[in-house]
Amino acid sequence: MFSTKLTEKLGLSLAKSNPDTNTTPTSDPQLDFLLQVLTATADSDGDAKVIHPLLEANRDKLDMNFAQILRSWAMATLPDLEIDTAQSIVIVIINFSDRMQGFPLGNRANNLEIAITGYEIALTIFTRDRFPIDWAMTQNNLGAAYSDRIRGEKAENLELAIKCYEDALLEYTRDRFPIDWATTQNNLGIAYSDRIRGEKAENLELAI
Repeated sequence: MFSTKLTEKLGLSLAKSNPDTNTTPTSDPQLDFLLQVLTATADSDGDAKVIHPLLEANRDKLDMNFAQILRSWAMATLPDLEIDTAQSIVIVIINFSDRMQGFPLGNRANNLEIAITGYEIALTIFTRDRFPIDWAMTQNNLGAAYSDRIRGEKAENLELAIKCYEDALLEYTRDRFPIDWATTQNNLGIAYSDRIRGEKAENLELAI
């Protein structure tokens, strides 16, 4: 069962973060919630009707520290897993990140940072050479999150979004994936329309 495996992997990451002790670390409410929400995401296949009420009830935990906990847990856990298991967990993280990106309540800036963190984690497993289509999908999702990002410099966020969309189009070609190609082209066009750096006229031509 996924929830059992996830609990085991969470325990592994805690042990790694405390290598000098054989005892279980003190429970962290944000860490507990991470396990809870990832398990709910897995069990519901990322259903927003399941995940959003859970997020709403725990809005106080959705801050930058939660994003760091997600990253630390994943980076301590995923490298030691069989690739199939890592792939399964990363799919759950992507689905959770999608729900965070679309969550309308709480601190929007924090929600987007958590989503960005999840997509960045996914790209450590979904590399272009091993999982080209999953890599492209994640690049597109990450680009959308960077386009909406509140923290950081807007101009830089848009450049990051453009890079993600352009990367996605390396695999989302018109002949192989016409729908994904069209969606990503549309996202890229919007990003170029909003672009701050460069000549405005040239950016509009690129958008067109």
